[in-house]
Amino acid sequence: MKIRFGRPDISRYADRFDLPEADQGLSVTFLGVSTLLVGDGTSAVMTDGFFSRPSLLAVLARRIAPNHARIDAALKRAEVTSLDALVPVHTHFDHAMDSAVVAARTGARLVGGPSAANVGRGGDLPDDRIVHVTPGEQVRCGAFTLTLVESCHCPPDRYPGAINDPVVPPVMASAYRCGEAWSLLLEHTGGRSALIQGSAGFVPGLLSGRSADVVYLGVGQLGLQDEDYIRTYWKETVETVGARRVVLIHWDDFFRPLSKPLRALPYLGDDLDATMRVIDRLATEQAVSLHFPTLWRREDPWSGL
Repeated sequence: MKIRFGRPDISRYADRFDLPEADQGLSVTFLGVSTLLVGDGTSAVMTDGFFSRPSLLAVLARRIAPNHARIDAALKRAEVTSLDALVPVHTHFDHAMDSAVVAARTGARLVGGPSAANVGRGGDLPDDRIVHVTPGEQVRCGAFTLTLVESCHCPPDRYPGAINDPVVPPVMASAYRCGEAWSLLLEHTGGRSALIQGSAGFVPGLLSGRSADVVYLGVGQLGLQDEDYIRTYWKETVETVGARRVVLIHWDDFFRPLSKPLRALPYLGDDLDATMRVIDRLATEQAVSLHFPTLWRREDPWSGL
């Protein structure tokens, strides 16, 4: 196989960064990778809360730890002062490394499985702020009802397995094993719903009978898979829940700080163009609108549905 250098040009998809800006009601703010802030002005939940974004060199060769200055800057820019819940979609470093710090800063409960709990404990989060969920269980968080459905990581999973002991940073990136991967179903008391699929993996049939208006669809590493996998992934997520709008997440280079413009992951780690060639066709065939989110902007993905 020929090695391809460089990275996809995200400007090719400039017309897809077109989600409506939110008014004072329910909104979703994209904060990089699979970090999403969902709030209605009174209640708010967040996935992951990953803002440190250490360099590739640091991840490969050094011990890593949450960067408190970057975390505080991101929370300030996103105007986050309190959260009802923080949910890591799984516990790799690019999702869960900052979770304990963000939960501590915002008063959030850290919601997840045993691996997320060990990230929280390693970050000195009190046990009464850690919620250990059973797959399929509904958890009420302010105006939101969260349901965590069992899922899996997109292959290859470079750090598979559970986190069995508290993770006390600084540690090597491999300490952040995948743990429990989730398909997160979110329902607001106002009737709107979303599926947040943080990793491009799936368990066949486990979302059957579920529904969501919108899917925030993780596409990290999806471009390394063959077309059959991509089509099946779409079917098991977007088609299964009956969504009419899809917003793509986990496409940006998470080794680059949020103070710089987002760019796509390099071809050595993913191929966003290959992903788009397949899912753009699927979206067109099924009359599903397909979008990219804009960093920092409060958006209304339910508008017009």
